[in-house]
Amino acid sequence: MATVCCRRKLAPLRPSTFIWSSLAGQRYASSSSRAGPSSLSSNSDLKSPSSDLAKAKTKSSSDDDLKPLSRPLGVREKPAIRHQTKLERLKEVLTNDEAIAEQRKHLVKEAVTKGYFHDLNATRRHGGKTWIAPKVLIREDRSLYFPDICGKSLADGSEQHTTSMCMGKISLICLLNTKISEIHVASFTTPTLARFSSHPLFNHLQINLQSNALKSILVSLFLSSLRRTIPPEQHPYYLVSSQNLEYERDAIGLMNDRVGYVYLVDENLRVRWAGCADATPEEARSLEVCVSMLVNRLEKKRKEMEEQGQRLLGELQEMSASKS
Repeated sequence: MATVCCRRKLAPLRPSTFIWSSLAGQRYASSSSRAGPSSLSSNSDLKSPSSDLAKAKTKSSSDDDLKPLSRPLGVREKPAIRHQTKLERLKEVLTNDEAIAEQRKHLVKEAVTKGYFHDLNATRRHGGKTWIAPKVLIREDRSLYFPDICGKSLADGSEQHTTSMCMGKISLICLLNTKISEIHVASFTTPTLARFSSHPLFNHLQINLQSNALKSILVSLFLSSLRRTIPPEQHPYYLVSSQNLEYERDAIGLMNDRVGYVYLVDENLRVRWAGCADATPEEARSLEVCVSMLVNRLEKKRKEMEEQGQRLLGELQEMSASKS
């Protein structure tokens, strides 16, 4: 039998393919010779995973850091003792377009951003502290008003308003809700009260704010135990309130019901300083200094007014004597 040899015919190399391959090789060689061997291991091309991780940690740590209070706290309208009734509020919401928009915005915010355990979970981060108290007083021309809060006095159960109690005095208003909030407030106020508690122009108000209906009932049932724990001299300045502050929460920075809040209010009901949660030594010191400044200024104003009044009285007496 004849042997048959099968040979595979190779496809001829196209001239265009050969030319393109040669040109590509020349371009690669020229670019490599210009860039040098260091360009293959450049930091801009090959990023280290450790550097990305370090940047992410730095960013997360900076986001977790507490920041100072960045805005004045309070409401823009001067508070009044008379509040809207539920019927008046309902009528305003149904007829006023601005009130409807405000109500819609408030409901959406509450539904989206705040769950049932929001306040409790927020205490895991910085103990519920959301901002650092300012080191100095908020300027008077930029400060806002503290809203009127109505509550029952621990002394006799009479209805009292913060607006009437704080007008004309330097007031330290403390909002309480839980036992831990009392510890928070004490960390701010202990040095200040030791120095100014007996001053005639200084006011110290504690407001046990229970917006929840069930908790409000429980607190009212245990008023006798509250009277035993609170010093008797503080009973007239301790209010138990069930007022709903849902529309003033953002304005006064009341972000967490589980922590305590402290507000320094001047004689014109303007919030000049504020602190929240557990106080640092610097915050407690700054509160004492700010109270001292406001008290000294008010004393100076009172003396100037008294001197002016005496001067006017003397002039009137001289006029009446000259006429007679």
